[in-house]
Amino acid sequence: MIHQTDTLVQLTIERLGHRGDGVAEGPVFVPYTLSGERIEAEVQGERGRLVALQEPSPDRIEPFCPHFTRCGGCAIQHLSEPAYHAWKRGLVVEALGQAGIDVPVEPLVDAHGRGRRRATLHARKGKVGFAEARSHELIELDACPILVPELNQGLEAVRALEKQLRGLGKPLDIVLTATLTGLDCDIRGAGRIDDKMRLKLAELAARYDLARLSNHGDVVIERRVPVVRFGSVEVSPPPGAFLQATADADRALTALVQEGLIGARRVADLFAGCGTFGLALAATCQVQAFDSDKAAIAALDGAAKRAQGLKPITATARDLFHRPLLADELKPFDAVVFDPPRAGAEAQSRRLAAAKLKRVVGVSCNPATFARDAVILIAGGYKLVKVTPVDQFRHSAHVELVGVFER
Repeated sequence: MIHQTDTLVQLTIERLGHRGDGVAEGPVFVPYTLSGERIEAEVQGERGRLVALQEPSPDRIEPFCPHFTRCGGCAIQHLSEPAYHAWKRGLVVEALGQAGIDVPVEPLVDAHGRGRRRATLHARKGKVGFAEARSHELIELDACPILVPELNQGLEAVRALEKQLRGLGKPLDIVLTATLTGLDCDIRGAGRIDDKMRLKLAELAARYDLARLSNHGDVVIERRVPVVRFGSVEVSPPPGAFLQATADADRALTALVQEGLIGARRVADLFAGCGTFGLALAATCQVQAFDSDKAAIAALDGAAKRAQGLKPITATARDLFHRPLLADELKPFDAVVFDPPRAGAEAQSRRLAAAKLKRVVGVSCNPATFARDAVILIAGGYKLVKVTPVDQFRHSAHVELVGVFER
């Protein structure tokens, strides 16, 4: 409901949208508001800015970060935990419902753990931090409460790197990953750097005890091999490699995948990355892993060869968007796990639908594209028997999920 005053608009927030904004009639999307609240807002088109909170929701709580509402990293810090869990689970329920899929959705699994172990920090004109909400300006940070302590401790190193590279006059993105052996740092946006600069960067890596420092994947210095663990297997990921956002998410998602594939003897791991699921699955079954990222596949292959006690596991570089595994190629397997990027796996899902697999487990960070791919599998004769939402992106509008299909 909307009531116009001389300078402001009075709104009643009807629901919480899928991006975390409150939604009033219109629709008008107002960040940092909650369902049932009465507010005053400045409105331009479909966007509103909260000016005054007239009647707060009983689910409203005090945000824990002083940068909340300015920093673009978190959308939801002002919602009580039970309501927050219901909203995040509801994102999955809504996406499946819109696709016409009726399936039990389990309670939300909290996989935040110690915090996010990977972050991309922006460096611009002497500032280091995250982008402001809906802006290219930066919030300069001394610490971020949703990151693991190791990343916060690494901010000083990032500032030193930014200062050293400032003369290039280029906007930089610096990817920090906390590993078991120390911080892995990959600089992006600097372009080619000369030997003199490489030496200075290597000196900074030593001063701040970075395990590895790279320039857009090109290793400047590796003082210790960065190591992460999938199941019982240690892996050295390539610079800036994709990893699950938190270590707890690795464990939670892997457990759900293993549960969904109980009894499988030969598994294809599609969009395998560095081996998040494949290396853990190889403890009990044969695995063939596929991914377009050649460096990630090499890391997976190297880890498999070094590990003891695994079933046979092979790793193949293949672009599954343009060259999905065909139904005939899937015949040797009795099960598949796939974990595509946010765009989903439409082409591969069509091939899976044509295959006679006993079980397929899908992992997704996008409920909408998962639902689209699930419709394809269901039309091919599979039944989606269980979906579990997993929250590794706490306080954001992103939610992970694991879905189990049986033929």
